[in-house]
This record gives sequence, C-alpha cells and structure tokens, in this order.
Amino acid sequence: MAQMNYLTQCTFDFGALTQLPKVLKGLGVARPFVVTDPGLKANGLLDRLLAALAEPPAGLFSDTPANPTESTAAKAADAYRASGADGILAFGGGSSMDLAKAMGLMVTHEGPFERLGGSKRGMKFIGAIPPLVAVPTTAGTGSEVSPGAVVILDNGMKETFVSAHLVPKAAVCDPELTLALPPLLTAATGMDAMTHCIEAVLTPVVHPPAEAIGLDGAERIALWLERAVKDGGDRQARWHMMMGSFEGALAFAKGLGAVHGLSHALGRIHELKLHHGTLNAVILPHSLTMIAEAGAAQDKFARLRRALNLAPDADLAQYISELNARIGLPRSLSAMGVKQEHGESAINYAVNDIATLSNAIPFDADKYRELFRRAL
Repeated sequence: MAQMNYLTQCTFDFGALTQLPKVLKGLGVARPFVVTDPGLKANGLLDRLLAALAEPPAGLFSDTPANPTESTAAKAADAYRASGADGILAFGGGSSMDLAKAMGLMVTHEGPFERLGGSKRGMKFIGAIPPLVAVPTTAGTGSEVSPGAVVILDNGMKETFVSAHLVPKAAVCDPELTLALPPLLTAATGMDAMTHCIEAVLTPVVHPPAEAIGLDGAERIALWLERAVKDGGDRQARWHMMMGSFEGALAFAKGLGAVHGLSHALGRIHELKLHHGTLNAVILPHSLTMIAEAGAAQDKFARLRRALNLAPDADLAQYISELNARIGLPRSLSAMGVKQEHGESAINYAVNDIATLSNAIPFDADKYRELFRRAL
C-alpha cells in the first residue's frame, strides 16, 4: 500500500529574495540565524541576503565546508545557542542547507548525534527543529525541499539523516542568485538534479505524483542545462534549471539509488574533496547500463526517453555520457583522482547507504564492485 506525503511552501521567481522578510514573519521568525559558506561571503551574495532582511540576523555562521561535518555543525550549534535566535536561515547550496539541518538537530536533540542517522533506525528519534527557511544559490541539490541531510560524522562515516522534520518550513528560490555560477559548477549541480530525477523515476517505490514530477524535471534539465552552462546570464535557462532542481528533490521523496549510494561513499574520502554532483554525473551512465542489462524498469526507461526527446530505442546511458562531455564534466572516476584502492572501503559503505534500499534493482557488494569498476 502506497503512502505519499508532500512537502513545503516555496516562493519562486526572479526577485523572490525580496519576499524573505515576509516569509520569515509568517513563520514567526524574528531573529534568524544565517548558515552559509565562505564562497558566498567572498563573492558578495551574502551581502545581498543580509540587505534583503528587514533587520540584522541574530547570528551568522559562514564556515560551512564543501562536505558538512559533525564537528562543524557542533560549532554552528554553539553559535546558534549563544545568539538567542528563534529560527534558521540556510543560504547556499546543499552543503549549507545540510549543515543548517544538522545544526538544528543538535540544538534540539540530546545524546550522541550519530544515533539520529540512517533510515528507520534514526528517524524515530528525530523531532522538530527550529523553523528553517532555505534560500538556494545553486540549481542542483534541491535540499530546500528535501527531508534529508548528509553529514560526515566524527567517526568517519558519511551518514544520511532523514525525517519530515528536516524539510524546511519554507523555501525562497530566486534564480537571480544563480546567475554568477561558473560553468563547471552549473554543469555539476545541474547533473546532480538530473540524477535525482532519473533515479527517482526508476526506483520501484510507488509514488506516481513524484514520478511525474521527476519526468518533468528531467525534461526541463535536458532542455536548459547546456544553455545555462554556455551562458550563465541566460535568465530563462537559470529559471528552468532552478525549477528542475526543485523538482528533482520533490521527486526523490520516492527514493534514489546506487548512484547516490556510491557517490555518498566516495564523497566521504576527505583528501579527495570530490564534488557530489560531479560524482553523480560520472556514475549515472554505468548504473543505467547495469539496470538495462538486468532487463529492469523497461517501461520507465521508455518514459524517460520520451521526456528527454530521445528515439524509442536510444541508449539512455550513452545520452548521459555524451551530455556530460558536452558540458565539460569528467568521463571517469579516475579522472577525478579516485584510485582502485579507494574501492573496497567505498563499496562497504555504499551497501549500507539508505539510497541503496530503493535502487531500481537489488544492489549488493558484488554489484557495487562492478559499478565502481565501470565508473573508474
């Protein structure tokens, strides 16, 4: 029996940032605490956010790392408690939003942080966090409407925290904030969103509304991603890419798959500093090939081909590989610095990742070894 839940309030369009004070007031937030990253502080976008607020924020944490960590979230939580804030304002890409969610958990939940991670294991311990408003500055993760956060724990594990309580109370999506994204980051975050849409469609979990949204998101990204990469000032392309990212996260309410399982596993390798969206882009064609070789999800492959305006007999994996090449992304994990010796520990981690549970076909360690070999 299917159980379907949907999601959060969103203010979406060019100029949406001007509505931020109204959104915060509607949630009863008078003293927001801003969580962002050093890049947005340096490039001036943080100044635009602060200018949009009716009053200065209660506090600000701008040291979000590329891959959020438990220790950094703890520092942010200390600053939140000291600020007297009554809500959280996450500003940035998925990293800032995930760190904000982790911080929210820390200021409202006692005991070891790691006990809150995982799927059913941790979900039952998660309650409400302070009101969270998310303002994305990339078009990729969709964390502004996602029930999850991915954090590297102090024990070295990269854990996914999942709960309806982690869905932001509101999202303010202003494509204007993405106009300065450089081409490679536009490409990588765009393929993150494409992977969300495709994996969500292919998972066998029954959720037709989410699947339909995933198909629309994939179609939108296919039409507009290359334009956004070629011309970052293309306002129409930026609008559609932000909507495609938003739709990708709405879609993955029904689950993801092995691409994310392996991507999460490799992303936890600190010394490599691998970008999540780029990992997804590189791994996706090989996962699609393995699903197709198993003869699974043939009707869903057909629907994806129609959404992507491909021929009925087109090779979906080849399409993704060629798209990656056109937008300047690497062709392999080895081109990103991944080596054979990284494989086994990543495989052991990926098997237990929450995304693996909803993959289009069952994935065990041997299948992950094959996926890693092909992507390497």
